[in-house]
Amino acid sequence: MGAAAGAGVFAVWLAAYQVNGQWWDLVVYRWWGLDPGSRWGSGMHFFLYDTVKIVLLLVGIIFVVAVLRSYMSVERTRALLGGRREGVGNVLAAGLGVVTPFCSCSAVPAFIGFVAAGVPIGVTLSFLIASPLVNEVAIAFLLGMFGPGIAGLYVAAGLTVAVLAGWVLGRLGVQRWVEPFVFQTRLGGQVIDSTAGLTLRQRVQMGREEVRSILGRIWPYLLFGIGLGAVIHGWAPQDFFARYAGPDNPFGVLVAVVVGVPLYSNAAGVMPLVEALHDKGLPMGTLLAFMMSVVALSLPELILLRRVLKPPLLAAFVTVTASGIIAVGYLFNLLLA
Repeated sequence: MGAAAGAGVFAVWLAAYQVNGQWWDLVVYRWWGLDPGSRWGSGMHFFLYDTVKIVLLLVGIIFVVAVLRSYMSVERTRALLGGRREGVGNVLAAGLGVVTPFCSCSAVPAFIGFVAAGVPIGVTLSFLIASPLVNEVAIAFLLGMFGPGIAGLYVAAGLTVAVLAGWVLGRLGVQRWVEPFVFQTRLGGQVIDSTAGLTLRQRVQMGREEVRSILGRIWPYLLFGIGLGAVIHGWAPQDFFARYAGPDNPFGVLVAVVVGVPLYSNAAGVMPLVEALHDKGLPMGTLLAFMMSVVALSLPELILLRRVLKPPLLAAFVTVTASGIIAVGYLFNLLLA
């Protein structure tokens, strides 16, 4: 692939990503005539938009990472980011996650690429947690609704959860529970031991093969996860929260996290509900725990991750992350009482 062809492909990819939302607005709401406020209309739009968005991210990120990985050995990457530097790596990965505008599902492609590139699993998990958890949209909403104090606490809490959860999981030696195909480098359908001496054409071929391989393995999980998210999109009855997660219930934070995990939304989608529940008198720690669980531990994300992570690691990821979110919720309720 020449430079001109590569630039053309990138331009097409970027254009598709930019017009994705507008295209499905046109198709679902104007051509099909579905009501944006209805569960059927919003759910259909959600499914189509998110499917295209995540597939585009998968294709772009996996291809780029596969080509870049061919220039740097796994051993060198691990040497730079592993061992005694792992704590620093967790902080850097969490910081990178904050500035990347990914929801929980669209952060998965980058996670796959980092793991395949030899980045330690604990460091990569810090990115996976921080990317949806500490979201610039949520920061802006919290600044506007509750002021810089709450917004600052949210950022600090999210980064702390991401760094500590990734570090703890890394210390547990969970890399053995990553599916083996993630670590394999293939060219022409064969696993190769070294990428030294490959031509640019071969490296581009490797990137294309990596995209086909990973998409071929995870597409059923991808569609099922997004479909599930579309079905439950927007489901979070205010009356339920007011009754079972109110200030008088000592288990309110636990209820908020348990209810939040099955939902699937980005921070912008969940913030109006947070504001409404705040007006009903729910404690801020409970609301932040709910928001964090929705954006960082969505059930569709876990379904997608299952194709990459074996059950013990997936369970450890959920347990450690949820424990951190619950601790943050109770801490905020105590500090802001």
